[in-house]
Amino acid sequence: MEQRLGQERPGDGPGLWVLLCYRVPREPSAPRIAIWRKLKRLGVAQLGDGLAGLPADARTREQLEWVAEDVTEARGSAGVWLARPATLAQERELAVAMAAARTAEYAAVTAQAATAREADAVTRAAALRRLRSELRRITRRDYFPPAGREQAHAAVEALAGPHDPRRDAVPARRDAVAGGGAGEHS
Repeated sequence: MEQRLGQERPGDGPGLWVLLCYRVPREPSAPRIAIWRKLKRLGVAQLGDGLAGLPADARTREQLEWVAEDVTEARGSAGVWLARPATLAQERELAVAMAAARTAEYAAVTAQAATAREADAVTRAAALRRLRSELRRITRRDYFPPAGREQAHAAVEALAGPHDPRRDAVPARRDAVAGGGAGEHS
């Protein structure tokens, strides 16, 4: 698995991770749900109740600092920490779990692209725009790219490729086919 870790690794040991330790009041629930959604969009590893982590680099640190501010604005408490897993096995376990979550997302995109491939040109074009956007969102939270990533990108880009023109043809008007169309003279 390719890693996008921005910090140096001590020898062959685990890399640096940025952690968000947070607690949000149960009521009102809207801020708690908004924070959960932001963390989900970031693709964090949920290490425990109120503890989330990402491989450390300047971008992930800043993202979790912003979430920490959101937590404190919601009258909760939050802290951002830098840490290393105690063993490579622990780090691998986190990476595998994060990659598995992205694998499921890429598989869903691949399936949607396959379905759209059978649609008319207008529907394919709309699906192509939507799925490209979805791939950008997934890629931003893909810290340990799984094998399904390339397959999903290929499936989406195939929507832009050549298609059977007979399938994309506009059906003829009934009156034109029956001999009543313009340009036909007896």
